Amino acid sequence: MTIGSVDRPFMATRRATFRMLACLWLFLLLVAGCSGSETSTSATSQEEEEAEATADPPNIVFVLADDLDYASAQEIPALGSLLVEDGASFEEAFASQSLCCPSRATILTGLYTHNHRVKGNLLKDGGGFEMFRALGHEKNTIAVHLQQEGGYRTAYFGKYLNGYAAGEPTYVPPGWDEWYGKLDQQKLYDYRINENGQVVYYGSEPENFFTDVLSGQVTDFVRRAAPDPEPFFMHVAPTAPHDSDANDTDANNAEDQETVTPAERHRDTFADKEAPRPSSFNEEDVSDKPSWIGKTDPLSDDEISLIDDRYRKRLESMLAVEEMVASLIEELEAAGELENTYIFFTSDNGWFQGEHRIHKGKDSPYEESARIPLFVRGPGVPAGSKVERFVLNTDFAPTFADLGGVEFPADGRSFMPLLRGEDPSSWRSAVLLEGFVGKRHRNYRAVRTETHKYVEYYRGEEELYDLRHDPYELESLHESVDASLVEDLKAKLDPLKNCSEEGCREAEDAP
Repeated sequence: MTIGSVDRPFMATRRATFRMLACLWLFLLLVAGCSGSETSTSATSQEEEEAEATADPPNIVFVLADDLDYASAQEIPALGSLLVEDGASFEEAFASQSLCCPSRATILTGLYTHNHRVKGNLLKDGGGFEMFRALGHEKNTIAVHLQQEGGYRTAYFGKYLNGYAAGEPTYVPPGWDEWYGKLDQQKLYDYRINENGQVVYYGSEPENFFTDVLSGQVTDFVRRAAPDPEPFFMHVAPTAPHDSDANDTDANNAEDQETVTPAERHRDTFADKEAPRPSSFNEEDVSDKPSWIGKTDPLSDDEISLIDDRYRKRLESMLAVEEMVASLIEELEAAGELENTYIFFTSDNGWFQGEHRIHKGKDSPYEESARIPLFVRGPGVPAGSKVERFVLNTDFAPTFADLGGVEFPADGRSFMPLLRGEDPSSWRSAVLLEGFVGKRHRNYRAVRTETHKYVEYYRGEEELYDLRHDPYELESLHESVDASLVEDLKAKLDPLKNCSEEGCREAEDAP
């Protein structure tokens, strides 16, 4: 059963005709090239590559982990062997607002939070699925454009937006030919999935562990979709390593006892590991920090023990995701589709694990919260490469649109040049970080450049870090640095606060 699809026979016929014309064009180019000069042969070769790329639009697989921080992603070695050894690792990828629902809304729309206006996880905070739907965003997601304009077969698997389908569990958003939307939020056993408009219940047996069920659905889709002529776009969203029963309210609660649930086979795999201890862990002096941190006590031994236990379980929960990615790649290879498929692996936001005395959580301008892992493999991506240019979650939708050959207005930009190993002479020199949820004194706007981070909180507090000499953000210089630097950063931040589309790109690129 398919939901919200366009006329598939028409799309397949259109694509087949387009490919036939591309092949005819290629044949004529080759004939002309046989009698031409060496220069003509070189030009023909380039045109030949372009014709082949046009004739075979790539498949796109987007895997979105939940609350996976950059540092923890480096502790899952098989992800590297599966993705990075045959692709690229992005070292400067960020979530514009590091909170689940706003970030997921950004991924679907390519817009900064101040433009899509889904500012929290819950409706009472100005966010959640209900807000996304009420604002009309579901009619203009990247999936809608790839499906209706690019002829893609689209499928969604896993966690959607926070509060999805509350009171309407059979609802399927537009733009998705197949839909496997998880209900019951973070539960990994005894949960429901909306499978193409039908609610299916999964119990507490080991085989019902959600990540494993998700893996089966994903590989089954590839097996069925591969023989069809149209390319496919898959959005795969496991809930790991998110806390099993957390509601994403005030995550920095020292008494919060929620746990992460790994698969039974992976329990105690990391029994001897402890959370990283960078110099920002249980930060010694927070007097330079805004009041919401400056008033916090140092972490107690019991709190540190909870952080370590949660860290081990978070890593263990990712092992099933690692297996899912491996199975997906095996299925793509068996179907003959791997060489024409881009696989993106990232997270909706980062995560705190005791840094700056923050027990747990996200939605903050600090690096641990805003930085996200990003691994990509696919046609033309240099194997084992590292990209150190700024990439933002506003960029995913424009990049998918670029791959699919469709138009998609957005605040972000396609990072296809970076995927091809190019080093563009003009690229963003800054990103906007913003937060709107929770107690008002924690709401902020920040600009992050290659060398500095400047933060303005809504109640007038400020922070400024020299990231070259203070990468762990231990000493805010907002009161001691030369005033001209503060003014320069303010001038960089101000046009970003309310920018849109081309205006965002111009503000990000400004020297």
